[in-house]
Amino acid sequence: MTTIRTIIAVAVKKGWPMYQLDVNNAFLHGDLDEEVYMRIPQGLNVFAPNMVCKLNKSLYGLKQASRQWYSKLSDSLISKGHSVSKNDYYLFIKSIGSHITIVAVYVDDILLSGNDKEEMSSLKLFLDAHFKIKDLGHLYYFLDLEIISESGDCNAVASPLDVNLKLSIKDGEPLSDPLLYRNLIGKLNFLTNTRPDLAFSVQLLSQFMHVPISSHLSAAYHVLKYVKGTLGQGLFMSAASDFSLHAYYDSDWASCPSSRRSVSGYLVLLFGSLLTWKSKKQHTVSLSSVKAEYCSMHRVVAKLAWLTRLLHELSVTSIVPVPLHCDSQSAIYIVRNPVSMSVRNI
Repeated sequence: MTTIRTIIAVAVKKGWPMYQLDVNNAFLHGDLDEEVYMRIPQGLNVFAPNMVCKLNKSLYGLKQASRQWYSKLSDSLISKGHSVSKNDYYLFIKSIGSHITIVAVYVDDILLSGNDKEEMSSLKLFLDAHFKIKDLGHLYYFLDLEIISESGDCNAVASPLDVNLKLSIKDGEPLSDPLLYRNLIGKLNFLTNTRPDLAFSVQLLSQFMHVPISSHLSAAYHVLKYVKGTLGQGLFMSAASDFSLHAYYDSDWASCPSSRRSVSGYLVLLFGSLLTWKSKKQHTVSLSSVKAEYCSMHRVVAKLAWLTRLLHELSVTSIVPVPLHCDSQSAIYIVRNPVSMSVRNI
């Protein structure tokens, strides 16, 4: 989803049109590299009872169906001059001089953008001739993301969780139907693709999926009430021509009462356009707050390294160095002195 959000953010800033396409029966277009046989379908009369059907094309249900569809589509796009992104294999880019065409693929959904209108029109005709596509027009609903040109005002509401809330595994009886809680958290987790304000709450509630209790469900309902009052909120993609990246991060040291692991959080902005964010418990226990901060810094720097490469492929250059905002002087000292004893102990 970060790739899709990044493409949308760059397209909005550069004024590129965005289109969405849908491929009819995508998996049926794949060519098989090996011999595959299937039983005779019910209702088909054959001369001998032991006969089978040999498949000439891929079918839905084959384990190699998605791979063969991707191979067929990528070969077709490469033949049209597109190259596969080194940062996301489902992203194809054609760049000639100042003209660029971007194709992002998710199974049978295609996002098309760029500044070369003739190439995009030609590509639509090419894909329709080979795969029979539906041109759904300008991008408005892609992977359950609703894209609107203007957004209404949002009223201020309470936070997703009570600031004094303390959740534990032991404080209550397990729910009689844990599936209700798991389904609810799964839906909230998908909602975080456009609602960064829910990231920490969903991260916290996801820790109790295996044995949810009544207090966990009550907290999840509290998040739903917050969502109901903030239905107009989403991601704002700025049209400003500034392409500067800014990253922010922080950590909550030993915040988990059961494991004493810290929680890392970060976000990356493309001058007002929020590209990526994360709230996640760290894999190890940090013995000090500065080590928790340093581990959080490592996580966001790794994301920035990937993101700068992706933006470079999208014709956004001169974005390094990227300012990384940190509120820990000790963590900054460790970064400036990488041979210190503190680094060797992390």
